Amino acid sequence: MQREIKRKTIVYGILAVILATVIGALCLNFGIRPFLPSVRASTLSTFSSYEELENYLTRNQKTPYYKLEVSELPRISLPFSVAPSPTYLATLGGVDANTVVPQNGPEYSVTNIQVEGVDEADIVKTDGEYMYIVLGNNITILKAYPPEEAQILSQITLNGTLREIFINGDRLAVFGESYFYQPVEAYYVQVIDVKINETIPSPVEPSPIQLRISPYNLYSSSRETFMKVYNVSDRANPFLTSEVALNGSYFSSRMIGDYVYAVTSQPTLWHNSRVILPTIMYLNETKTIQPTDIYYSNVSDNSYAFTTIVAMNIKLDTEPVHKTYLLGSASNVYASLNNIYVTMPKQIISDTNWTETTLIYRVHIQDGEIESEATGEVPGKVLNQFSMDEYSEYFRIVTTTGDVWSPENPSKNNLYVLDMNLTIVGRLEGLAPTEIIYSVRFMGDRCYLVTFRQYDPFFAIDLQNPYEPKVLGTLKIPGYSSYLHPYDENHIIGIGMDEGKVKISLFDVSNISDIEEIRFTIGNRSSSPALDDHKALLFDKSKDLLVIPITEYQDFWQGAYVFNITTEQIELRGKITHVGNETGNTIVYYYYSSNYVVRSLYIDNVLYTISARKVKMNNLETLEEINEIELP
Repeated sequence: MQREIKRKTIVYGILAVILATVIGALCLNFGIRPFLPSVRASTLSTFSSYEELENYLTRNQKTPYYKLEVSELPRISLPFSVAPSPTYLATLGGVDANTVVPQNGPEYSVTNIQVEGVDEADIVKTDGEYMYIVLGNNITILKAYPPEEAQILSQITLNGTLREIFINGDRLAVFGESYFYQPVEAYYVQVIDVKINETIPSPVEPSPIQLRISPYNLYSSSRETFMKVYNVSDRANPFLTSEVALNGSYFSSRMIGDYVYAVTSQPTLWHNSRVILPTIMYLNETKTIQPTDIYYSNVSDNSYAFTTIVAMNIKLDTEPVHKTYLLGSASNVYASLNNIYVTMPKQIISDTNWTETTLIYRVHIQDGEIESEATGEVPGKVLNQFSMDEYSEYFRIVTTTGDVWSPENPSKNNLYVLDMNLTIVGRLEGLAPTEIIYSVRFMGDRCYLVTFRQYDPFFAIDLQNPYEPKVLGTLKIPGYSSYLHPYDENHIIGIGMDEGKVKISLFDVSNISDIEEIRFTIGNRSSSPALDDHKALLFDKSKDLLVIPITEYQDFWQGAYVFNITTEQIELRGKITHVGNETGNTIVYYYYSSNYVVRSLYIDNVLYTISARKVKMNNLETLEEINEIELP
């Protein structure tokens, strides 16, 4: 009897394994998600008191290279600033995401963005009739269309440094920074005898640490981020309707519908033995954000900063909603229609190695509401916002681990798929060893990425099954692409460099086993701001139009290159410059920098090129000059 029970148990066990295998195969073949146990999203806590915040910082702040083996760590809070990150389009089929076709009025192009419906601030904006240009600490508003009637209407002058703007109907949102000095505490640490981490070569014998610590006061140059909203219904007489200001640096922003979301970062500084808390000002009332309203996760880091996300309806001028987080220094921001993802690099240092991971925070946004929903972590570091993407309830991210020149820890490149709880569910690791990522573009269930060291491997990756991403095809060519832009579902534009020359590529991925490239290189030595700033690119598939600013150094020339781009060829139609007729003179490179074309756009059949000195208008078909406006 026992033998019969045992035999049945074995048979049923085998049948169960076979059944599970068949069901799993069917799920994968038909795109059905296999069952996984639910994972509760990591939650953030708030501090119960100021003392808890202070103890948290003292306990968790780490020193990157040295182990300070002392009975009590000195409180060190040196000033630093977070540089504004360049915020980094596409819809497949139909009208491009950077083209507006209004019911009344001419068709016009807008800022090149990453996600359809998620606008990104820029230094030049248009609404199809008027143009708004950031120049120093001024915003110049001009009537741009029709070109024969072009004229400057007004100028808004502000104190501080202007960064970027949004235009939404009759509302103009302006982001900028002002600077001020404030006293902070620091400690001068003189190392008398050092025991250096064994991973760092040392010319001296290891010995116990001895320190001479001298406290002193200094004044730190601190920043305040402001957003001012103007009513521009009368473009000749704009007036301020609302304003919000926060301590810290302007980091990034997005506009979804009538709501503007901004991210600021304020380093943790001390004064009178107290942490300087972030503040927010609205309607001339300044409020200090209390520790009980500051969210954090229990993660040690080399440095901390208060990251604040603020949301405001610029049409209604309502009081802003905001959430503040004590996190590591923010590195990149990606935004979908429903979520903002903020990443922070995290360095893990031990006695034998140094590894880097990326912390990810998902904040849900809807109609101005802000809610923290999940935290996660992936190995490696992130290049920029295009390394991230949200698609069909999954978050995808590409990272690089190691160092390109390290024989002990050579660089490798990885792709991770996370669910909405930011738990890793799929991964593809170890791509292109000893190379680093130069550009990434997600397009639906595909990912295209470029790595580089000596050659340009272009990877096409299948993400149809998020649990098992796989490489579909590769193409190795000289040079690299630092920005990838969708042309259509089977073609990708690449902007990069090859042997000191700007290279424009068109990758054909219609046959994934045989990827092809059409290329166009510019000059003997050249560069373009579009290599680093996607907003400098103008592309419209329906017009076969590609425009990028170019600087040529051999026989100096600067301006806009205008291309016809199709699936068959990349053809130069002509060039437009603001510099004048001076060529072959290196002095021109420095003297005429204010004449460098930095942006281009079109309204109807007119191509506009913009520099700090002028706006030039040319016929979009013939490139014949129509008019130009000198900017003040």
